[in-house]
Amino acid sequence: MRLRCAVLDDFQNTATGVADWSPVQDRVQVVRFTEHFATEDELAAALADFDIAVTLRERVRFPASLLDRLPRLKLLVASGMRNSVIDYAAAGRNGVTVCGTGSSPTPTVELTWALLLGLARGIVTENDALRSGGPWQSTVGADLHGARLGLLGLGRIGSRVAQVGLAFGMEVTAWSEHLTQERADEAGVRLAGSLEELLRDSDFVSVHLVLGERTRGLLGAPELALLKPTAYLINTSRAAIVDQDALLAALHEGRIAGAGVDVFDVEPLPADHPLRTAPRLLATPHLGYVSRGNYRTYYGEAVEDIEAYLAGSPVRLLG
Repeated sequence: MRLRCAVLDDFQNTATGVADWSPVQDRVQVVRFTEHFATEDELAAALADFDIAVTLRERVRFPASLLDRLPRLKLLVASGMRNSVIDYAAAGRNGVTVCGTGSSPTPTVELTWALLLGLARGIVTENDALRSGGPWQSTVGADLHGARLGLLGLGRIGSRVAQVGLAFGMEVTAWSEHLTQERADEAGVRLAGSLEELLRDSDFVSVHLVLGERTRGLLGAPELALLKPTAYLINTSRAAIVDQDALLAALHEGRIAGAGVDVFDVEPLPADHPLRTAPRLLATPHLGYVSRGNYRTYYGEAVEDIEAYLAGSPVRLLG
């Protein structure tokens, strides 16, 4: 009897096409779910008869309350090597092995620049007008060359975003609580003296911090009020780093020029969520990690994780 493997939130129907599942197909039956389960009850019912679950990034939460309801589940594979929505203690208590995969930061870097450039040059507004017979030129683009790019975080993603900014001829500054002068020098950027200084002086601010207790709600109403009215905010990291109500207020009141957002407090974003109709917002449905290359890595290494688990030697353990 084959084990059953659930592949969750395979929105684009790609899981079995981008990777070779043949090494486990004689021992594992793979079932793909292309729709998101909106509630924990729905998810618990769907996974009740599965031994293995594969989940992408942090699309699906696995709290203790869910894991306690899945006695058959023995292996959970999550893409990437960091996941904040899995209760590892509960997984261990229930005998669930948790494994990860590799992940490239490059797609998120590229999407960050897609959002920034789209905002700066009014791409969506001008494209919509051109295709609908609207006005010929209605926006005036913001110049990147000579503008200041402020980065919150200078890690794997932030440092690559910095290199592109420098190539555009931008002045790049960075800040995080533990960022050192040495690290800033290595990246060729200026170390901002404080968060307030970075926000006050930047023309574009891009968020690349890990979500934690110190960064949750880091940009609230007082911090957003420091931004210039001509400044743009980009967030491809985690929604909770930016106070969502404060961001909505800033957009509706025109206190910033615009925002580019790829992450949300609830995903998928409900149809009636106020961000769907917010002005001055360029938004994408958490596409930062969604690329052919990353999917090949995620699902290819998920197969490796399953194969190793079946052999009794699990790899890339998380927790």
